[in-house]
Amino acid sequence: MTELVARTRFGTRPRPRIGGLLIIERNIMVYRRIWLILFSGFFEPLFYLFFFVLPLSGLVDEVTLNGEAVEYAAFVAPALLAASAMNGAFYDATNVFWKLRYGKVYDAMLSTPVSPKDVAVGETLWAVVRSLLYSAAFLIVIVVLGYVESWWAILVLPACFAIGFGFAGAGIAAVTWMRNWKDFDLIQLVMLPMFMFSATFYPISVYPDAIEWIVKVLPLYHGIELIRSLTTGTVGAIQLLNVAYLGLMGLIGMAIAGRRIDGLLLK
Repeated sequence: MTELVARTRFGTRPRPRIGGLLIIERNIMVYRRIWLILFSGFFEPLFYLFFFVLPLSGLVDEVTLNGEAVEYAAFVAPALLAASAMNGAFYDATNVFWKLRYGKVYDAMLSTPVSPKDVAVGETLWAVVRSLLYSAAFLIVIVVLGYVESWWAILVLPACFAIGFGFAGAGIAAVTWMRNWKDFDLIQLVMLPMFMFSATFYPISVYPDAIEWIVKVLPLYHGIELIRSLTTGTVGAIQLLNVAYLGLMGLIGMAIAGRRIDGLLLK
């Protein structure tokens, strides 16, 4: 443990809310010159929408959702929106890994009154900001294309906040255990199947009962169900469970990230 880090660890620190805002302010200053990078992951769901979903829309019959017939593109578009929110939050976790392992950014921060908890809170909230940027851009696209069928959609961005918060907290916690860039392959082994099989492109009812229960545990499934219910107007009490699941995942992840960053930087 360095003298400066040890001194500031036990010295006076700003309240976590203020310390977290300092992290966000730093990220804004960094990205204001390279802001195009923020939208890099926005194009992946667009690719699926224009080169996979729309060509299939003429071949696939309407999908039954809660007893109502929904156009296939209108069924998949909100799932891609939820995936866009997930991508925005989780992609930013890769930056946290670089700052932690290679850039040594947090070592310098902890020589100031900023604490590891502030770092976890600030980076999580910044990842949510990136998530909302992706979500807002993709939401505009599907609104223009006519795939939003309910006024409940005014709550889509708050719902994307919940998705982004859940995946940001979990993602930042996950990267604190990674040792090098090769470990991201392990994360992709989780992320890609979750994207493909969380009732993204077809109803969950196509699965056998045992597989269906496994899918219902996946966090992206809860995000997709939340967004899909809002855009199609099939809102029910179950959406409160979706929000609670994602919120709890974010809180637990953020708490773990704070402890892990503390342990890694203050050895």
